Parts: sequence; C-alpha cells; structure tokens
Amino acid sequence: MLTRPGSDGGEARLIYGDNDFEQVSAGSYVTCAVTGRKIPLGALRYWSVDLQEAYWDAEAASQRLAPKR
Repeated sequence: MLTRPGSDGGEARLIYGDNDFEQVSAGSYVTCAVTGRKIPLGALRYWSVDLQEAYWDAEAASQRLAPKR
C-alpha cells in the first residue's frame, strides 16, 4: 500500500461501549482526550463509556478518571 505523508486516514468517530466500540464515521485513529496523541484504532484499548472519550494508555485513563480533590 502506498502511503503519502500526511495521509493518515483521518479521525474516526466512535461510540464507546462497555467492552467494544462502534465506528460511526470512517477514519484510522481517534485522539486521546488527555495527551492529544493519535491512537490507531487497532491499538485502542482504553476509553470511558460515560465520557465517550479515548485514552492513549492506562496512565492517561487514570489521570482523567481519578477523583478530583
């Protein structure tokens, strides 16, 4: 497959469920709500059903979901 610089498939829109997600618009990645990093859909493992947002890793998810003091 030929890949052009800057051609990353665009950002997907997802609906996050309890143990899976549904893709509602085409794209190859989502953006981490904490770090702003692009997460390829094949690597997406952390998200919040309640907040409907994705996280790069467990640390980012913990940061976002930790109770505020």
